[in-house]
Amino acid sequence: MGIERTLDLVRQRFFWPKMAAAVEHYVKTCNRCVRRKSLPEKAAPLVNIHTTRPLELLCMDFLSLEPDSSNTKDILVLTDHFTKFAVAIPTPNQKARTVAKCLWNDFIVHYGIPERLHSDQGSDFESRLVGELCDMTGIKKSRTTPYHPRGNPVERFNRTLLNMLGTLDNEQKVKWKEHVKPLIHAYNCTRNDVTGYTPYELLFGRLPRLPVDLAFGLPIKEPPTVAHTDYVKNLKARLEESYKLASKNAWRSADKNKSSFDKYVKPASLQVGDRVLVRNVKIRGKHKLADRWEHDVYVVVSRTGDLPVYVVQPESGGGPTRTLHRDLLLPCGFLPPCYSDNAPNCTILRRPHTRSQSRLQSSPDVTEDQ
Repeated sequence: MGIERTLDLVRQRFFWPKMAAAVEHYVKTCNRCVRRKSLPEKAAPLVNIHTTRPLELLCMDFLSLEPDSSNTKDILVLTDHFTKFAVAIPTPNQKARTVAKCLWNDFIVHYGIPERLHSDQGSDFESRLVGELCDMTGIKKSRTTPYHPRGNPVERFNRTLLNMLGTLDNEQKVKWKEHVKPLIHAYNCTRNDVTGYTPYELLFGRLPRLPVDLAFGLPIKEPPTVAHTDYVKNLKARLEESYKLASKNAWRSADKNKSSFDKYVKPASLQVGDRVLVRNVKIRGKHKLADRWEHDVYVVVSRTGDLPVYVVQPESGGGPTRTLHRDLLLPCGFLPPCYSDNAPNCTILRRPHTRSQSRLQSSPDVTEDQ
């Protein structure tokens, strides 16, 4: 009911010194209320990822859609963080073998080996097969914290791809698989607001020749004929200048996004030993009565560098440690140390009781059956 409504009910019937403070404390520390009603905190500032060259960081994720006419429902999405160049491969499944095969056949053999591969903690991305591919090619593997999509930049492109596919006619949507590559090519040939360049130009050092150029007979802007060595020198100089400007624009855009995001953040870092609840991220679909926070209380064990990422373990001592983002944790130092609905040996908090309750508790003739 909340503090105000509870206090209103109590005031109509009782009075004691500092009653308002007592009611407020009771409501704020109510075990059931905290787990069900407490909203997630926006307690961690935005941490930006910065890159300075192509293929320094390749981000990877799966996008799932309704099945098309060929029963395809998954798209493996790959984006180069610096150039924003995207590759999307419709796949029959999300198995590790499929991921490794697509990485090699559809990206590495065409564009080269990335320095680092970034993904979420899905079993398909964290599999031994993908790990062996990374070891064989010298790719460093990194991953996001669980249930924190902001940690993977490819999530933003997923929304863009969904919007593009959503603009198809209903007849075309039935065969959306056939339209993925043309739409991705259109995206790569369009100027990106973050870098100020098209992803195609940043990756290949030249503008693409598009169907519109052929349709209108637009001439090809050919540079003067030069030797191969001079062409390479000029291309290198143009790319270096483009990379500097793109990096500068990306930093400016990232700082702007961070300032906008941080306006609504109330910084609240955690310390080692703090007691916390973990966000119940499994509530989906019909689980409308489920608690927002898990039942078990956790303790902060350590922090990952300067990032708002913490390693926590169950306060009871059982169970593995978990690495989670700050936004998935709720401080709960006020909860009883061993609170459990089904644990009779927990420490019971003493509460006020009336004389009639005392007589009932001391009477040997009163049983639960009565």
